[in-house]
Formats: sequence, structure tokens, C-alpha cells
Amino acid sequence: MEFTVDVYTILVYTVSVKNITFSADEDLIERAREVARTQNKTLNVAFREWLSSYAGREANVERYLALMERLAHFETGGPYSRDEMNER
Repeated sequence: MEFTVDVYTILVYTVSVKNITFSADEDLIERAREVARTQNKTLNVAFREWLSSYAGREANVERYLALMERLAHFETGGPYSRDEMNER
């Protein structure tokens, strides 16, 4: 009798999370759950993604403004007409 053993390495990452409670209209919560379900996510996962995006908005604006400042010296020669912008 032969036995084979497959060895797998399982890495588990843990992150400390804090529970928060919000209140919202029951219908809104159900519609949000349905949207999350169509994306193969839980409402909890979808909310965490939104929260991360929301918290990063200010940093995104600051990065955008810094980029625009670095690019300010470029002269495009515009403004261009619609036809000029669509030329290939």
C-alpha cells in the first residue's frame, strides 16, 4: 500500500479591526447587499473598500495638485478645436 502526502504552506495574515455601527434605511441596506452580492462581495467588504477610498480622497487631491504643479511648465499650444483633437 502506498501513501502520498502533499505539503501545503498556509499563510495567515491578521489585521486588527474595530467594529462600528451605522444606521440606514432597511431598503437601502438590502439594495446595497444585492449590489455587493452581484460583485461576489459581502456588504462588509464593499463598505471597507468604500471607506478606504473615502479616507484616501484628500491624499489623492494633494497628489493630483502636486503633479499639476510639476507639469505646469509644459505648453500644449492649445486650445485646440474638436477636429484638431481628433486628428490621427
